[in-house]
Parts: sequence; C-alpha cells; structure tokens
Amino acid sequence: MNLQESGEMYLETILRLSQKMDKVRSIDIADEMGYSKPSISRAMRILKENGFVSIDSLGAVTLTEKGRASAEKTYERHQVLTSLFIGLGVNETVAADDACKIEHVISDETFEAMKKHIVQMKGVNSEE
Repeated sequence: MNLQESGEMYLETILRLSQKMDKVRSIDIADEMGYSKPSISRAMRILKENGFVSIDSLGAVTLTEKGRASAEKTYERHQVLTSLFIGLGVNETVAADDACKIEHVISDETFEAMKKHIVQMKGVNSEE
C-alpha cells in the first residue's frame, strides 16, 4: 500500500508524539492534529490493517518497523525543507507550512539531490 498524504501525516505525528510521551493514544493524535476522535480511530484502523501501526489492549499506538520507516522519511523531509526555506530567508512559520506541503509530493530523486546540494554548499561556505 502506498500511503496518501494524510497517512504520512498521521505517522509523522505519531513519531513526533512518541519522542515526547511514553504512550501515544488516539486522543493525543486527535489533539495534536485537531481532528475528531472518530476520524483518528478510522485512520488508525486503516494504518493498523496495512501494517503501519500496532495498537495494544489499552489503546497505545506504536509504529511498526514499516510505519517508523515511513514516518522518519517524511519527518526528515520536513526538517530539511524547513531548514532550507528558513536559510533562504522565509519566515519560520511559512517555511514549516510550505515544507509540510512539499514533503509529501517531492520525489526521492529530487529530495536526495537537494540534500546533496545543501551539504556541498555548507562545505563551500565553511571554507570562506
């Protein structure tokens, strides 16, 4: 199953929340994303059915290996793109919002080329 943008957003949110809390529950995801509990429950069911998350008997949501890989990929894109846009002089809030939109549609090839370019530019700038 290829994840749609919404699925990637749920996984990224679970990853970020799991870095701050011991147990992530659907209500935490709903609060963070501003979605209704029924919407989150439906999304978690779909993510669970497709092997991206597991949910224990107490309702704690955990990323599977597959889910963590997807979440980390999306989160890395978000961080790199946000930093790039801020470096270009874009307001931090706008940069994060734009990164959030682009992270889901940019190809692996283009993203890797951007990362490589950023590393090369840092190397050039540090020699000055």
